[in-house]
Parts: sequence; structure tokens; C-alpha cells
Amino acid sequence: MKIKSLFSPVRNMTADEARAFMEEHQEGSYTLLDVRQEREYEKERIPGAKLIPLPQLSDRLGELDPLRPVIAY
Repeated sequence: MKIKSLFSPVRNMTADEARAFMEEHQEGSYTLLDVRQEREYEKERIPGAKLIPLPQLSDRLGELDPLRPVIAY
């Protein structure tokens, strides 16, 4: 699986739009993806977020459900 196919079409969201999306959709119907480094994730994170640091993303795409929307931050 290629990264481009996972994230196409891409739409940018503001923090308020992402928050509204998460409130309107059942947890588990989307993936909240944290692409920061582990030390940043350990310091502070959004509950329910999945950590895949950006440098590892291409090798770990199989961990993401291609049928669920992904909100990456």
C-alpha cells in the first residue's frame, strides 16, 4: 500500500473542524493518527490516538484500516 493512496483525497482541517468531526462520529469509525516522535507522544497526546512516527509511516501502513478516515496530526 502506498501512502498517497491511503490519504487521498486529502482535506486539511482546522483543530475545530477535527474536534467537530470526532464529536459527530463514533470512536473506532476513524483513526486518529499521531505522527510525532515517541517522546512528544509520551509527553502529551490526544486520548485514543495511534502513534506511528512519520519516519516509520511508510513501513507501517498495514496497521491502518484503509476503509476508515484518518485524521493525522
